[in-house]
Amino acid sequence: MMESHPNNTEYAQIERLLFLLEKTGKPYDLEKVKKAYVYARKLHCGQFRESGEEYICHPIAVAEIVAGLELDTDSICAALLHDTVEDCNIEVSEIKSAFGSEVAMLVDGLTKLVRIPFDDKEEEHMENLRKMFLAMSKDIRVIFIKLCDRLHNMRTLSAKREEKQRINAVETMYVYAPLAHRLGMQRIKQELENLSLSYLDPFGYAEVNADIEKKYGANRGFIEKTRELVSARLTEESVHFMLEGRVKSVYSVYRKMYEQNKSFDEIYDFYALRVIVETELECYTTLGIIHDMFNSIPGRFKDYISTPKPNMYQSLHTTVIGKDGIPFEVQIRTKEMHRIAEYGVAAHWKYKSGDKGSDTVDHKLEWISKLVENEDYNTNPEEFLNMLKIDIFHDETFVFTPKGDVITLPQGATVIDFAYAIHSAVGNKMIGAKINGMIAPIDRIPQNGEIVEILTSSSSKGPSRDWLKIVRTSEARAKIRQWFKKEKRSENILMGRAEVEKEFKRFGRPYTDEQRDEILIKVAQRIGMHELEDLFNTIGYGGLAVSKLSAKLRDEFDRVVKPVQPEPVITDVKQIQTTSRVKKSTGGVIIDGVEGCQVKFAKCCNPLPGDRIIGFITKNYGVSIHKNDCPNVHAHYGEEQYRDRWVAASWDAPDVTSEQGGLFEALIVIHSNDRIGLLADITCALADMRVSLIQVNTQKKENDSVLINLIVGCKNLDHFQSIISRLKSVQGIFNITRGHT
Repeated sequence: MMESHPNNTEYAQIERLLFLLEKTGKPYDLEKVKKAYVYARKLHCGQFRESGEEYICHPIAVAEIVAGLELDTDSICAALLHDTVEDCNIEVSEIKSAFGSEVAMLVDGLTKLVRIPFDDKEEEHMENLRKMFLAMSKDIRVIFIKLCDRLHNMRTLSAKREEKQRINAVETMYVYAPLAHRLGMQRIKQELENLSLSYLDPFGYAEVNADIEKKYGANRGFIEKTRELVSARLTEESVHFMLEGRVKSVYSVYRKMYEQNKSFDEIYDFYALRVIVETELECYTTLGIIHDMFNSIPGRFKDYISTPKPNMYQSLHTTVIGKDGIPFEVQIRTKEMHRIAEYGVAAHWKYKSGDKGSDTVDHKLEWISKLVENEDYNTNPEEFLNMLKIDIFHDETFVFTPKGDVITLPQGATVIDFAYAIHSAVGNKMIGAKINGMIAPIDRIPQNGEIVEILTSSSSKGPSRDWLKIVRTSEARAKIRQWFKKEKRSENILMGRAEVEKEFKRFGRPYTDEQRDEILIKVAQRIGMHELEDLFNTIGYGGLAVSKLSAKLRDEFDRVVKPVQPEPVITDVKQIQTTSRVKKSTGGVIIDGVEGCQVKFAKCCNPLPGDRIIGFITKNYGVSIHKNDCPNVHAHYGEEQYRDRWVAASWDAPDVTSEQGGLFEALIVIHSNDRIGLLADITCALADMRVSLIQVNTQKKENDSVLINLIVGCKNLDHFQSIISRLKSVQGIFNITRGHT
């Protein structure tokens, strides 16, 4: 047990951290950790977070999360010191002198490029990400600590202003959560996703969370009963096991509902039992027992033990039907598989000195080195982030060569990407491809398990420039550009010069050849090139986009080429142009003041064409359209934090279609006397009107009455009213209203 310090308050703030480290039983250098804490506390003295707490609380919290991953002493020290260089005006060399080269390297990898001027925020953001990935390729601990840092920042994000919340949530959702997924760190990934969603779409998050709580509460007995049944059977079969239950995360449910257009009731893997056993053989034994106890759902079995996921995840998944007719998923894995599922690559980290990880880990992390090797540092920010999404954050496809070797590609990659993944010489000589023995076009996207054969020719003239528009991976793109850079220099120079001339014409003023050359030489020097031909060559082979140079070219152009006449001076206030608010129809709805955004119709009130509506700007998920009398509107319209996100909205036309191009959903609440044949009469009435019945729920009430909730598809408000009128004629119904879900 850790020694207490009742008379020494110096380490009071890190007592919990020291306790966590000792509890692991690993040989942590606690004196070095204490030294790092004292050093960081001194440097951060007088600094406070936006929440008002002392700044030192943040690095301590990050170090605690890192300790939970059981990383080494240097990682704990780097977590305590990670903001000192950026925020306290000290040099990395000082960290190195005090704590050694490894801690200094980790801190440097976690430090933003704050002292280098950038032309814009996007470029700064891109360079910071590049630095992080470069440091990551040298030592994977950098990204482990960075993810822990981001997790604590997201946990405390409520203290920041709304704009900063949105920026951090978007970056977390599209960079850090997928990165945690790629590293197999599911626990951190799920928390990052849920926290991000709560800021990007607070209404959607609250709605799904409420549905989860309601469904879980209603079926709590089912879960406990199922656990008891499975536990008893496994004990009877002498299986050594641990049994856990889980409910699907809010973000996972949200994503399925809104991206796959599913209702909440269509989420079949909402409930899950997790069986953790001793051996791989017991995994398959348990699977047989589960299938013997319950009816399995066809097509819902996945074996990630024999074929692990790229992020090292292993488990058996099967979905079965419980005794009460409720579907649930069962996950079966060993203790080691479970540890990897929770902590991913971090679970394989070897603590002892000199052993930075196993060969398995090194193999699984090859993608980081490839990313750094293939990355073109002249890439513009948007293209760089797109490449990250493809190379790192997409799921992977496993494709076979004719010899049976497995090639791993990002989903969406083409046969050209496949060819360059084998070798650059294969891609450069490629003239066609076969998939499963059949000739396929070169832009064909192979699917999992397909056999791809690349057809080559020694007389091939090399890749086409059009391939740069087809390929998806940065590896293929880099190799194609390298070929053009080496083999087509004279052609590249001509193309690059033409691209630059086109950009100059956009500036709208005449210039001389001498002025053009002066501008280009200055711009080339600013980006580290000394010859104009090198600049034209780089643009020509695609290594540098002219759009990336546009701001620099404009600056130099305005400096060198003076206007022929001065700009007219506005002297009369009537000359000033005022911009009226834009109105644009999007998805059948006119959003006042917001152009070109995506709309979705809120599930809480299901607005119909003809209803009075209002829009709520969600963060990165478009505009959510609500009825004016929606309970959510009444509850949140006047709140200060949401006031600027409500926008006027109206229907573009009386007859529009929903987001999916079909009918709108509407909830009808029916109060009726209970009788035999009631539901049959209701469905017949709807069928006579050719009304689509999507969902029916009934509830027995007192006094022989029944409450029926119908979700129907209808065109607009008038159509809905006609449905109501028709149903009122059904015998026994004494009240019909439109409901909110």
